[in-house]
Amino acid sequence: MALIRVEREIGGRTLTLETGRIARQANAAVLATYGGTTVLATVVRAPARPGLDFFPLSVDYREKTPAAGKFPGGFRKREGAPNEKEILTMRMIDRPIRPLFPDGFVEEVQIQCWVMSHDTLNDSDVLAGTAASAALAISNCPFEGPIATVRVGRIDDQFVINPTSAQLEYSDIDLVLSGHKDGMNMIEVGAAEVPDADVIAAMRFGYEHIKDILGLIGELAEKAGQPKVLGDLVVVPDEIMELVKRELGNQMSEARQIPCKQERADRVAAIAEEFMAAHCAAPAGSSYSDYVAHALKVSQCKEAIRQLEKKTARRLLAKKGIRADGRDLRQIRTLEMEVGIFQRTHGSAFFQRGETQSLVSCTLGTTRDEQIIDGLLPEYSKKFVLHYNFPPFCTGEAKRIMGPGRREIGHGALAERSLVGVLPDPEDFPYTIRVVSDITESNGSSSMASVCGGTLALMDAGVPIKNPVAGISIGRVTDEDTGEETYITDIIGEEDFFGDMDFKICGTHEGITGIQLDLKARGLNFEQITQIFAQAHEGRMFLLDEMRKVIAEPRADISAFAPRIITLRISPDNIGKLIGPGGKTIRAIQERTGATIDVEDDGTVMIATANGEAAAQAKAEVEALTAEVKVGTVYTGKVVAVKDFGCFVEIAPGTDGMCHVSELAEGFVKNVGDVVKLGDTIKVKVISIDDQGRIKLSRKAVLKDEAKQEQPAAS
Repeated sequence: MALIRVEREIGGRTLTLETGRIARQANAAVLATYGGTTVLATVVRAPARPGLDFFPLSVDYREKTPAAGKFPGGFRKREGAPNEKEILTMRMIDRPIRPLFPDGFVEEVQIQCWVMSHDTLNDSDVLAGTAASAALAISNCPFEGPIATVRVGRIDDQFVINPTSAQLEYSDIDLVLSGHKDGMNMIEVGAAEVPDADVIAAMRFGYEHIKDILGLIGELAEKAGQPKVLGDLVVVPDEIMELVKRELGNQMSEARQIPCKQERADRVAAIAEEFMAAHCAAPAGSSYSDYVAHALKVSQCKEAIRQLEKKTARRLLAKKGIRADGRDLRQIRTLEMEVGIFQRTHGSAFFQRGETQSLVSCTLGTTRDEQIIDGLLPEYSKKFVLHYNFPPFCTGEAKRIMGPGRREIGHGALAERSLVGVLPDPEDFPYTIRVVSDITESNGSSSMASVCGGTLALMDAGVPIKNPVAGISIGRVTDEDTGEETYITDIIGEEDFFGDMDFKICGTHEGITGIQLDLKARGLNFEQITQIFAQAHEGRMFLLDEMRKVIAEPRADISAFAPRIITLRISPDNIGKLIGPGGKTIRAIQERTGATIDVEDDGTVMIATANGEAAAQAKAEVEALTAEVKVGTVYTGKVVAVKDFGCFVEIAPGTDGMCHVSELAEGFVKNVGDVVKLGDTIKVKVISIDDQGRIKLSRKAVLKDEAKQEQPAAS
């Protein structure tokens, strides 16, 4: 296969796509390069497994550490399980691609993206999304793309396409956008209270560049693309679909209007079981062919019932505006909120919306609690993390209990991204913050419950957030006959499962802080997005007003059980003096006071303890140790050595001065031991510091000053 390469300038850097040299035994492979970052994307297609009734698409994204000239961490020095960034990127690649395969296609498709080079400037996540799409475009998979993925930032009120890592530090918006020739089908946003109109403007800006990249992928497909092969689709025969509709149509319509989730699910299961018992009895014969035929019919009937439930739910919404739980299309479910529900947590909240509830806790820590992120970019730390947990009991199920999966990591990242824009500056509030959202009951929009509950817990913990944040999800169903679209506010789980989309929007009264779009339909245009934003804004304002009734603003003080952090600055030249040889000095202060002391390279010292007296003592010792000694300053010090010619006094930890015998007292002093002894505490005044930094002290000068102060009082 000949090497084929196409390239185009995008945002002042060259985007190159090439195929024909690497991974030639894969169905398709593309090497995508942008700046100094390169991603290899491969596609492999395998025949459908017998009995499979879903599309087994798998997406894997891995960051090879040699790409950035680094060694993997840990003892094995080998890449291991995917980290959080890799998992989030897998989800970001998967979501816009999955809806663009035909219904009934169940052959296995595996996409792998490897980062082979990383210049630490151009992030590889959006490049991997484009590379995967390009590989699918030239494969023989029936992919109805291509798509392209870009990132948009805004610096000094100017939109920037694919901003570098350094530019993102100064951007008030981080938008990742995927789209095809008919519109957009994946949106992720993290923003600092950006107005709705500005976010839409950023999407318009990004989509113009998406069209340029689509042209480049089209050029590659013309030169290297394979003919598309649809393969055998798994579809329900018309006669079975008609039978299920005739037998269960009315019953399903009634069942779908039962308000309670569990009762509704039980009724649907019951009518399905009755149908299966009546029409899918065990085969009369015992041959293998009879068994296969029976198994196929059972599978087709179950799928037909599932499709009937989906079509019934969509029809009720699209034609009659009837929701399963009886609400109006824009009505938000019943709310219940409370803060301070646990005694020893630093902050806690309970948030319930309909049949979805979250218990949220907030913990305040020090710099030692920061999360260290080690990837292809230079190592950095995070002062805010939000973790989301979804135990099986929250949906009434008994499942294997494992660590967080891709969904939990993705939902936690969305909630974290939506709250980080309102957090106080670390200089004003130097705490490390961890929020944990435990979903204890779920029927849709649990990530949005985590945002609302997270806001309440932060305010309960006394974190001075700029504004409260609320999250709302907008769904959509399309009338199959007329094409008319119905948008619904605050969707439940079944409306997400049966509907076209789950458009999550989070923000404050001032603007948007987070967005995530999951789309099952082909795409959205800007007219549709504008309508969705308006409906979400209405719901968001209602939620924020209700939340303010529970807690209007952050508490004036943090919990008594949270560490108190005192921040002070010392000269960077004195850091070594504070730490001491091998950390001896700083450890001694911590042991004496019980406080935790952290020192930054710029001289920032943070003292943390829940004991106010211990914090004050530690602060006094640090200040005394690092204070600049000046002539004329009076110190209370400890005599650490007695000599014939005088004594040495420790005026600060690690800082001694010499008080000559002639400066110990008025008149002649014959023996130093007559005036001071080892371990005595005396007041001394600094009278000189020589060129070598040696400090000369005087007790006599202090006595003279005290005598002068007493004379006016005596007269």
